Amino acid sequence: MGDYRTKQEEFWARSFGSEYIGRNSDGEMVSRLLPFWSDIMRRAGGVSSVLELGSNIGLNLRALKMLSPAIELSAVEINETSAGILREWGGCEVFQKSILDFEPSRTWELVFTRGVLIHINPDELPGVYDMMTKVSSRCILIAEYYNPVPVEVPYRGNDGFLFKRDFAGEIMDRTDSLRLVDYGFVYHRDPIFPQDDITWFLLERVK
Repeated sequence: MGDYRTKQEEFWARSFGSEYIGRNSDGEMVSRLLPFWSDIMRRAGGVSSVLELGSNIGLNLRALKMLSPAIELSAVEINETSAGILREWGGCEVFQKSILDFEPSRTWELVFTRGVLIHINPDELPGVYDMMTKVSSRCILIAEYYNPVPVEVPYRGNDGFLFKRDFAGEIMDRTDSLRLVDYGFVYHRDPIFPQDDITWFLLERVK
């Protein structure tokens, strides 16, 4: 497994993570993300710095830059090919490493994941939750597959690589410093802006 603690990290750092790029680089994807991010940023209010954990090639960050050209963006990405594409784009600071090893010395106003926590080894989630809380100075956005109880589902013929649960509820249960601001759902059959079936939760620091 090399230098990685979990098979999930190895999975995304190697060939599967690189192959994912080809399935998720449609030129229309950024435009379909614009309404989602416009809504989130309006609810968060005045965000000037954003950190994405598990950014792939940065489709979410590109949408954010289109909506707010002056925004400061940062990304954590484990896959070397994806991180290279992000650097070529030049719109964000790139940390090429595993989320599990990310220990920054600063904070960002908004910290988010979108379709990433579902792929992390469940045993490592408490540490990820604590890190997200620590590095967020204002808001946390969790946009993932939701299930009221933890459940594993096969992922493209592979077992042990996709887990659904109440991520937002779990992170709020670990601290009294966060409150729920809003939540919603995006649908793959939306007639205008189809996306993956993701439930999002916007949390805000209260302490």
